[in-house]
Amino acid sequence: MPEEDNRRRRRGRVAAGLAVAVAVPAIIVTALVWTRDVDAAAEEPAETISVGTVPVARTDLSTNRTLTGTLGYGTPRAVRAVREGVITGLPASGATIDRGQSLYQVNDEPVPLFIGAPPLYRTISGTNMTGRDVAMVAKNLGALGYAIGDQPDAGQQVKQTYTEEPDPAPDPAPSGTPPPGTPVTRTAWVTVRDGEGVLTAALSAAITRWQRDVGLPADGVIEAGDLAVLPGAVRVDSLAVQVGDPATGDLMSVTQTTKVITVQAPVTDADALKPGGTVTLRMPDGTETPGEIGETATVAQTPDGAPPGTAQQVSVTITMSDPKAAGRLDGGTVEVRVEGETRADVLAVPVTALLALREGGYAIQLPDGRLIAVATGMFSGGMVEVSGDGVTEGLAVVTAS
Repeated sequence: MPEEDNRRRRRGRVAAGLAVAVAVPAIIVTALVWTRDVDAAAEEPAETISVGTVPVARTDLSTNRTLTGTLGYGTPRAVRAVREGVITGLPASGATIDRGQSLYQVNDEPVPLFIGAPPLYRTISGTNMTGRDVAMVAKNLGALGYAIGDQPDAGQQVKQTYTEEPDPAPDPAPSGTPPPGTPVTRTAWVTVRDGEGVLTAALSAAITRWQRDVGLPADGVIEAGDLAVLPGAVRVDSLAVQVGDPATGDLMSVTQTTKVITVQAPVTDADALKPGGTVTLRMPDGTETPGEIGETATVAQTPDGAPPGTAQQVSVTITMSDPKAAGRLDGGTVEVRVEGETRADVLAVPVTALLALREGGYAIQLPDGRLIAVATGMFSGGMVEVSGDGVTEGLAVVTAS
């Protein structure tokens, strides 16, 4: 083969279709690598990529980013009915319900709000009954000012007295035992575990006093549906039922009582939105106030109603350092500025000017075809920091578009 043809083949490696993913913190940048082979036997010309030249720029690069958030009270959660009957009382939308206050009424009896966990799942009754639910009741009554006495320590043994309900279809009773269908009172010694409360005589008396005060039957027994147990005080977001409706299903949705900013952020920004990080908030009235990243969802989701192919997002909750910064506004759009790293006075080129070398590393190409190996630094806004021998401000380099 003539030497001239060989030279043509060596020069024939022009432009490209291979993409190389370059990962940096919170950003994924794709650089084009030009590698098209010209086959002398090919009858159809290969597809070409438009190229041009740009000068190497001296500039400042930053990973700061600006996101859009929504002022509100956070994501609503549903409150479901756990007690049969008819709804006889409801709060107004926007009302704030705190510990001990009635969240709604069933059969003309209040269902007060207790704060904590777990929710009630059984009847609280019997001498020295133990459990985390008992501890929750004790903490709430104590916080409401009721004298609950001393609680036994973890590891201590207490003597329980409880009633065992009869078998609905019992066998005939042997001689000397209670007849079938008769409840049996039993006793047992149990060890109090860490985190458990004990239904002592003092706590039972406190329950009776509290029931009398709020208008519940003062019998010292708390049924599972007598309380609404939530993580904190709530603000009523919306009502799902009306007075007179059956107490079934979702009754209302509630939120936290503190105003927050909720951001639906691209997944590529999630690493920069870590809990405890600081941000600058530009409020709907134009004022600026500092904020702190509270909770970042760990599951990415496609926004509701978004068309197919829409990128998934993560929900981020941001609190205002000054809760009064929102004023009387309950909603609105907030600009969220997340501070990142800044590199001042660096040489940079568009990401599309990078070529990935087969032997590893990167290069930029001059208009005459020569390659200059470069080291890459920060990626930001479609630009990449570059350095290397011969890389100077204003140097013309080839870029793809």
